[in-house]
Amino acid sequence: MGIHSTAVIDPQVELGADVEIGPYAVVQGSVRLGDRCWLGPHSVVMGNLQLGSDCRVHSGAVLGDWPQDLSFQGAESHVVIGDRNVFREGVTVHRGTKENSVTTIGNDCLLMANSHVAHNASLGNNVILANGALIAGYAQVGDRAFISGNCLVHQFTRVGRLAMMSGGSAVQKDLPPFCMTRSSTSNIVMGLNVVGLRRAGVSDRDRLELKRAFSILYRERLSFSEAIARLSADFNSPLVTELQAFVSSSERGICRFLRTDLDC
Repeated sequence: MGIHSTAVIDPQVELGADVEIGPYAVVQGSVRLGDRCWLGPHSVVMGNLQLGSDCRVHSGAVLGDWPQDLSFQGAESHVVIGDRNVFREGVTVHRGTKENSVTTIGNDCLLMANSHVAHNASLGNNVILANGALIAGYAQVGDRAFISGNCLVHQFTRVGRLAMMSGGSAVQKDLPPFCMTRSSTSNIVMGLNVVGLRRAGVSDRDRLELKRAFSILYRERLSFSEAIARLSADFNSPLVTELQAFVSSSERGICRFLRTDLDC
């Protein structure tokens, strides 16, 4: 396709090799597009934005616009996006608020239609945001996390690696790695993300260790400090060490476990 005659390309823009830009797309500002990127019709890429190679930006997506933050004063802020990412229709990714601050997205992420990544947020690698998922300012989403449709991640909140948010759930507290929220709830963990762990190639032994660690953290009715001490003392698993380090460093507190009849 090449560059369509109706596309608007700012003279500042740096284009990689074999870039394709569709009808009425707009690329404005200090934008750098990596090799083999594809911008669909009516897409907008703007501001101080770096887009890696082999990315796809579909119709109506807007990357790099001003943050939705009343404190924003026109600072020179940035968006940095890695390779092989897909931004479907209506996705929005906003640049940072403060001078030289950055919104970052890693490699191999899929952002489905109408999902949103706010100013200064950070997505790791292989993250999936389903339709309508909203990531607020300064939130952090770890590698291979799966955020289901219409989920909400509150500002400054962390979602750990290989965690999953079930449809319609929200978190204002940190969601530990490898854990899964209950659908249509707020800050409620229902168990481990077993399917995600299997798909990631986590061994049976490591999954069993995580199950034991989850029980200590959530089921044994220990105090938080007692649970952390047990996780440190009772395991020699890198995954449990990762879990322990994440919950120990939480400044907002972690999502809680709500017992149901199925958990008895």
